[in-house]
Amino acid sequence: MASLRIGPAAAIEGRYRPPSDKSLTHRALMFGAIAAGVSRVRNPLGSEDAGATRRCLEAMGLRVEAVEDGWLLHPSEWHTPEGVLDCGNSGTTMRLLSGLIASRPLTATLAGDASLSRRPMGRIAEPLRLMGARVEGDRPPITIHGGGLRGIRYATPVASAQIKSCILLAGLRAEGTTTVEEETLTRDHTERMLAACGVSLDRHRDGERHVVSVHGGQTVQPFDFAVPADISSAAFFMVAAALLPAARLTLEDVGVNPARTGILDVLDQAGVKWFAEAHRDQMGEPVADLTIHDGGDLRPFEIGGGLVPRLIDEIPVLAVLATQCDGVSVIRDAQELRVKESDRIERVAEGLRAMGARVETREDGMEIEGPVQLRGATIQTDGDHRIGMAFAVAGLIAQGETVVEGSEAIQTSFPTFAEDLWKLTYA
Repeated sequence: MASLRIGPAAAIEGRYRPPSDKSLTHRALMFGAIAAGVSRVRNPLGSEDAGATRRCLEAMGLRVEAVEDGWLLHPSEWHTPEGVLDCGNSGTTMRLLSGLIASRPLTATLAGDASLSRRPMGRIAEPLRLMGARVEGDRPPITIHGGGLRGIRYATPVASAQIKSCILLAGLRAEGTTTVEEETLTRDHTERMLAACGVSLDRHRDGERHVVSVHGGQTVQPFDFAVPADISSAAFFMVAAALLPAARLTLEDVGVNPARTGILDVLDQAGVKWFAEAHRDQMGEPVADLTIHDGGDLRPFEIGGGLVPRLIDEIPVLAVLATQCDGVSVIRDAQELRVKESDRIERVAEGLRAMGARVETREDGMEIEGPVQLRGATIQTDGDHRIGMAFAVAGLIAQGETVVEGSEAIQTSFPTFAEDLWKLTYA
């Protein structure tokens, strides 16, 4: 088991491009595998999660050609894989691939590591079964017998872009129209990228519900896509800049899709100074450079309702920010955190308490009282990359040394995290 040792820092500064977006790298690989020709992906993320998606697709016919700045994706007719598809720790890989597999006349078994094997897959199995696929298992491993799907109208039981994307991708080859309804708008990367690839989608409001429909039989056109930097990875450096007393950090080429920028709303609540510039676009995805200053006197914040899906992955590091805010910060409506790579509500609370923070948990979130002087502690990641990175940031403002045990989990999304953190901070 690897460990990461972090001591207190005085400042963070410079210009830095965070790793490319994991969600967009997954989708680029998948859409390239079903496109009507060769696609190019520039600046893809070279993480374990993205590698899992690539290997699964290659097992069913995709050929990935390495070029100087990324990949050329050569699609072919999909075929039944020879063995089990190993999705590693990636829920995105398993859930989105399930939709593509279910729409094709093939059989595949998808498995994952111990962490992924605990995560619920019934939430995608149910709609796929309603569409006509035969799905065995509600937790990994799951086996899908695909083909002959028909469109359905489905209201998602939880706010999840992965559920929505799974159904829409299955609907691309289904008979008729497939419609997904959401009470809370979730990330829309799939819709934006499909539209950029020539797929017609209908998106509208029906009362309080967000509705998106796709008509079966459409073709995904080849594309040339430069993957922007991941705001979820940038979040750890944003919070570090907000916490350290001398900070001016510019994060370059960051995806600022409104469905993902909830962290910027929280920084506003907390009184952190930031600005965006150099706005541009990549396949329907807005991109900008973000500059963060030290937060000064930080105010408490509240996360709940429709804000949660826009920053669900950033909550662990925002909980670290809350320990330095003057008052009680509240996180609610975030019960989805309990079925991530770990039970993030409990892991965050246990780690912060070990460092001296005052935290009360609830089923759907927590309350954190600040400010408090954190002290170094030994933290277990429980195989969760975001827990590891969040407590590395906490270690920057703690007295003494913080040890993150199980830091190899960080490789799933951010292989250069520790190295990049050392380059930008100084005591």
